[in-house]
Parts: sequence; structure tokens; C-alpha cells
Amino acid sequence: MRDFGAGLRFLFNGQRWVARHGRWWGFGMIPALIALVGYVAALVVLVVYAGDLAEWATPFADGWSELWRDVVRTVVAVVAVGAGGLLAMLTFTMATLLIGEPFYESLSAKVEETEGGGPPEPDLPLWRELWVAARDSLAVLLRAVAFGIVLFLCGFIPVVGQTVVPVLAVCVSGFYLTVELTGTPLQKRGLSQKERLRLLRSRLSMTLGFGTGLTLLFLVPGVTVLAMPGAVAGATLLAREVSPYEVEGADDVDGEDGDGGGEDGEQPNPYRQDPHPYQGGNPYQDGNPYQDGNPYQGGNPYQGGNPYAVDPQVG
Repeated sequence: MRDFGAGLRFLFNGQRWVARHGRWWGFGMIPALIALVGYVAALVVLVVYAGDLAEWATPFADGWSELWRDVVRTVVAVVAVGAGGLLAMLTFTMATLLIGEPFYESLSAKVEETEGGGPPEPDLPLWRELWVAARDSLAVLLRAVAFGIVLFLCGFIPVVGQTVVPVLAVCVSGFYLTVELTGTPLQKRGLSQKERLRLLRSRLSMTLGFGTGLTLLFLVPGVTVLAMPGAVAGATLLAREVSPYEVEGADDVDGEDGDGGGEDGEQPNPYRQDPHPYQGGNPYQDGNPYQDGNPYQGGNPYQGGNPYAVDPQVG
């Protein structure tokens, strides 16, 4: 449960990070807004032409009575709209990440920079990065759809389908949502998709804590767009936890071999010298200039006679 709570903290820390960096929050919402406009437009078109789509899909009902023909085609139209909405929910995050690849890569790099540094930017052309992101996202989507079909069928099991299956569905969605969001920072660390999946499974409680919290948050209408930048920031923080990155040159600055570093990263004392400046040699040990002879020991110039011992006579 400790790791599960840590995953939730990464989610809230990501939202808090974008709240402190308002410009990046607005920057990170651009891809989600673009995707939202596209999806809304597509769903509106689907609703408007749902009747025509149902009529095209049911030519066998042309000879039926008007009542049954309308019932069947209405059901088909509703199913088509519902399937379109479900497909939109499943693919919205993937499409947003695909559209926002350059945006979220910059956002993730900024989070890494503010948290102590991260891997350098990949030396790949933009089209190559988009192709890799699309390929990985499609693979994740296919896995999620496969689990979704199984869970959908399990939903018809009495009791279990109404209690256990919804919880499992949230967990599966949360896991693959985390896989999607951590793709950029973990890929920059040189991890393939299989390695990323294996790594996140090894920290399953933390992954589910982050992903299930975000899945439930995304169920609130409109929150997906607002929370997406913070989700990317939180996923970057999570990636830093499960796959720490040593910034090159850190040892030279803070380690023992660096010019400016001391033990445990202490800064050198510019006044730190030998414990005692006179241990190397006391200038008075070889000979005290007053030990060889006191200039007044050889004879007091006034011992021979005090010129004032006899009062002067005035002649």
C-alpha cells in the first residue's frame, strides 16, 4: 500500500508542478484541446448521420414492417454512437499523446531539468519520433482492447461481473494509461517498450496508484484536457523514481575527484590549510635571534661609567 500511495502522490505532484509553472500548463493543454475539437467534431458527424449509417448497415430490414424496421435501425444507430463514444474514450489519450509528442517531450524535459536533470534529447528526426510513438501507442492500445474484450465478456457473470470486473477494468486502464504517459521519459532512458512494461510491472503497486487515480480523474467530463499536462509531469516524476538517471558530470562536481568537490559533496574551504602554520618549521626553533646573544648581555654601555655620575662643574 505504501507504493500505491506513492503513485497517487506522483499524480498530485505532477498537477502541483504545472500549477507552479502556469505557462507550461497552458502549453501542455494545446494537444488535448486539438484532440478534443477533432473528437467532438467526429462524434457530432456520427450522431447526425447515425440514421443513415444504420440504414446502410441493415439492408435486410427494407422489407420489414415500418415498426420493426425503425426499432432495429434505432438500436443500430444508438449502438454505433455508443461504440463511437467508447472508442473515443479509449483512443483519446493515445491521440493526444501522438498529436502532442513535441509538446509533451518539451514538458517532460522541463520537469527533468527542474528536478535535477535527465537524459539528453534523442538525436532523431521528428518523423521518426512520431512513428515510434505511434507504433508503441498502437501496441499498447491493442493490449488494452484485448483485456477490454475479456473483461466485457466477464461482465455477464453474475455478481462477479458487477463487482470485481469494474475494479479490474479500472486497474487495467490505469496500468496502460501509465505505460502511455511514461513512454517518453523512459524511452529517453534507452528502454524499449518490452523493457518499459517489465519495469512498470515490477513496480505494479506504484504504477496502479498513479494510473487508477488518473483513470478515475479522467472520468469527470472536461477534466482530461485540464489534467493532461499534470499527468505528463507526474508520469515523468514516476519515471525518475522507477528508472533513476545519473547526470553526467555530477561526480566531477560533487565527488572526491572534482576540482570543486570534497567528501560527501562538501565545498572546499578556501582558507583550509595545514592545521598549524608553524608545524612545517617554526622560525624560532632553529634559533631564537635573542638566544645567541643578548646585545645587552655582553656589556651594558652604561656599566663602564655613567656620564652623569659626577655633577658637571661649571668653570
